[in-house]
Amino acid sequence: MKRFWEQASVIEDGDAWAVALDGKPVRVPGGGLLSLPTRALAQGVAAEWQAAGSGVGGEMSYEDLPLTRLAGTVQERIAPNPGPIVLELARYGQSDLLCYRADQPRTLVVRQAEQWQPWLDWARNTLGAELLVTSGIIHVAQPESALSALAVAVARHDPHRLGALSILVPSFGSLVLGLAVAAGALSAAEAHEIATLDERHQAEFWGADDEAEARMARIAEDVAACGRFLDLCAL
Repeated sequence: MKRFWEQASVIEDGDAWAVALDGKPVRVPGGGLLSLPTRALAQGVAAEWQAAGSGVGGEMSYEDLPLTRLAGTVQERIAPNPGPIVLELARYGQSDLLCYRADQPRTLVVRQAEQWQPWLDWARNTLGAELLVTSGIIHVAQPESALSALAVAVARHDPHRLGALSILVPSFGSLVLGLAVAAGALSAAEAHEIATLDERHQAEFWGADDEAEARMARIAEDVAACGRFLDLCAL
């Protein structure tokens, strides 16, 4: 669509913040006022609206507004009833990427141990979730105590952080990495690097695949936006 405003600004809305385009508040698809939990996030949303459509022709897409889209999703789909997303995220603990290791080649086995095991240790020491590791793709049933601890950890997050996790966790294939990012123990970019170890290792030996590289780049953009969203929610 074509840009239709000149100035995006931040306005205070009681205990929350909103964004206005030439004085008219941005609204979610359902019609309500887009409400943001921190001034920093509101400033981030305003900045992406200000930048959108600023190029030749003034054309823009909602793809240019990742913070807005995520905040709107949180407000309309997650905040009214966080329970379903908590359960959905917690299920990732049953098949966390970090628990499924290669048995060959040796170089990959070593790199997985070096890069993945520290975060399983973090989950055990910080969250009380001791997950089992296996080689290959055969499913390993995780202890109920570990799954319960992970579910508790997920449920502690407010709707905005749950919204970010709803993108980060599937992107990584790992609940542990998502929780580490949400806790500030790991950056979103670092977690993406860890989660794509297998793909990067394969590219080193067999060469890059254009389709796979494009997919990883798209995921990296989504992950970066979520990382920024979390950072702005914490300010």
